[in-house]
Amino acid sequence: MHPDVLFQAAAHCLVYPDEEFRARLPLLRRAAPELREFLDHADAQKPSDLAAHYVQVFDFKNRHSLYLSWWRDGDTRRRGMALVRFKEVYRAHGLEFTGEELPDFLPAVLEFCAQSGDQSLLLEHRGGLELLRLALTDFRTPYAGVLDVVCGALPGPSPKDRAEALALARSGPPREDVGLEPFALTGDRP
Repeated sequence: MHPDVLFQAAAHCLVYPDEEFRARLPLLRRAAPELREFLDHADAQKPSDLAAHYVQVFDFKNRHSLYLSWWRDGDTRRRGMALVRFKEVYRAHGLEFTGEELPDFLPAVLEFCAQSGDQSLLLEHRGGLELLRLALTDFRTPYAGVLDVVCGALPGPSPKDRAEALALARSGPPREDVGLEPFALTGDRP
């Protein structure tokens, strides 16, 4: 399956499960068979039970945060710069973020990736995605399966364990420093 379709389907799975989500279940099932386990679970639940579970999982615990910059920057001033970075990437693709959520809201980022084909924001926040995946797995929620599929669709291996994911989240993605040596003065100065 092409990752763009998968990311779009995952975005729909990770938003509040309203009636529009329920109406999309057959389409999501056809478009993203990798998400079948979660979609079967969602379809089998009463709408009120699924909505209550979503709130329990995502609205009461930061350790299940769907806001990618929170995993690296928490509630610090640094997070503001991270949010600016998300908006800059969106603008570079001719998109203006106008959502009700912050620009680092995972469903919005997944939708952006699906529309643009640019996975850079997911890769920059791979550590946070993996920590979220592990936290949801520990919580034993079916939403963990959605994160399993998203993380599995990204290039490269997933971190082997929580310590490796924490290290990745702290350090961020590897950065290339080639060509960034300080400029040397030329001319009359030695």
